[in-house]
Amino acid sequence: MTTTELAPVAALEPKTKLSGKVLKTTLAGALVDVGQSVPGVIHISQLSENAVNKVEDVVQEGQTVEVWVRRVKKDRIELTMIQPLALEWKEIEPGLVVHGKVVRLETYGAFVEIGAERPGMIHVSELAHGYVKTPNEIVKEGDEIEAKVIDVDRKKKQIKLSMKALEPEIEEFKPAKKEHKKGGKHGKKETEHAAEPAEPKEPEMTAFQIAWQQAMDKSEEGREIKVRRMKAGITREQDEILNRTLEKRLPTGG
Repeated sequence: MTTTELAPVAALEPKTKLSGKVLKTTLAGALVDVGQSVPGVIHISQLSENAVNKVEDVVQEGQTVEVWVRRVKKDRIELTMIQPLALEWKEIEPGLVVHGKVVRLETYGAFVEIGAERPGMIHVSELAHGYVKTPNEIVKEGDEIEAKVIDVDRKKKQIKLSMKALEPEIEEFKPAKKEHKKGGKHGKKETEHAAEPAEPKEPEMTAFQIAWQQAMDKSEEGREIKVRRMKAGITREQDEILNRTLEKRLPTGG
């Protein structure tokens, strides 16, 4: 809380920081002027975190001290010289976002001072999404961080924190199933085959058509034989005529 001077008594809230002057010391504590219409009172137990046997060992009359409001009553303001915790146990709930400083690293996690009675602990699995081997991969001592309270055990005085809870969750990447493209290695062949026009099938012949075709084939074959024979006859006749002509023209040796 910010220091408030000459603030109305009704406006003072617990943990408000004030500056005042010690007016009087007693066996039970000290009376302090904090600029209000009612005096401020510090009980001996609130002079220091350590045990105090004598008030004058800590404060003297006329001394200026810094104090914090504990509670406000009609006739007095109860004060403390022990700096109050930024977070009381009753204020710490799951879901609360806190700011703090990394004060210690262990193999299993990081401890963070958040202004509570005990430091909060971030387990190594809560430092970030994905696998983290050791805390110093993510944070170092002295780092100022922000975390979310995920669990509180007031009996054991344990505060569990998470940095991962404040980060957007990373979706696991899943590759799409491969589809055979028409232009691929196998698809290309399929495309090529598909592109080639199918050869037209010859119509099947009936029995009559088959017999007719055979008869025509035989007739054609007969004609070819007859033509060859005729040509052969003409050739022989020509040879005979040529021989007779030569015999008549050539002189004989007699």
